Amino acid sequence: MTTIGFIGSGNIGSQLARLAIQNGYGVVMSNSRGPETLIDLIDELGDRARAATPEEAAEAGDVVVVSVPLKAIDAVPAVQLKDKAVIDTNNYYPERDGNIPELDDESTTTSELLADRLPDAHIVKAFNNIYADHLTSKATAPGTPGRRALPIAGDDDDAKKTVASLIDQFGFDVVDAGPLAEGWRFQRDTPVYGPEFDADQVREGLPQAKRYAEMG
Repeated sequence: MTTIGFIGSGNIGSQLARLAIQNGYGVVMSNSRGPETLIDLIDELGDRARAATPEEAAEAGDVVVVSVPLKAIDAVPAVQLKDKAVIDTNNYYPERDGNIPELDDESTTTSELLADRLPDAHIVKAFNNIYADHLTSKATAPGTPGRRALPIAGDDDDAKKTVASLIDQFGFDVVDAGPLAEGWRFQRDTPVYGPEFDADQVREGLPQAKRYAEMG
């Protein structure tokens, strides 16, 4: 793996791109407004970065990060992501995304919605429970005492291994929360959403998550 594609270059996407460049990867950045709007970011990232359309970023990436508002996932290109590991960083914010009935009644999850959009891709939920600025400021080397851990969820073991390796390189331990349907356990307002937990604390916090209907 040498190239990471980004569909969405906002707070999370741009921070992950910085980590990718620091760890020797090439990045292909895209957004909904066009490559010309990414000139400043590409200049900052340097020679291993280029701007492209979402379709081009999806095609170029060995792994692809989808980091767009949930309301925009219908614009994520599907054909170019066939058989690829796709990292979903999203959270559901009704005030931003509008109300989505199947998320409001918790019959599905954000990552499962993306998986429905991308049936031939291998979706891994990751990076959604950490503040964007912490991605670069809280990263530490493997073996660091109390190293921060991030949970992942997904249905494809190989894709999860790929993403877990990437997260470790980027500076964080990894806790496997299980299949994609379990990604709700680290969505907003759950115990592991936001706090700087190590692996043991994440493992302890995931089973404590409650559905929104249970929160009252």
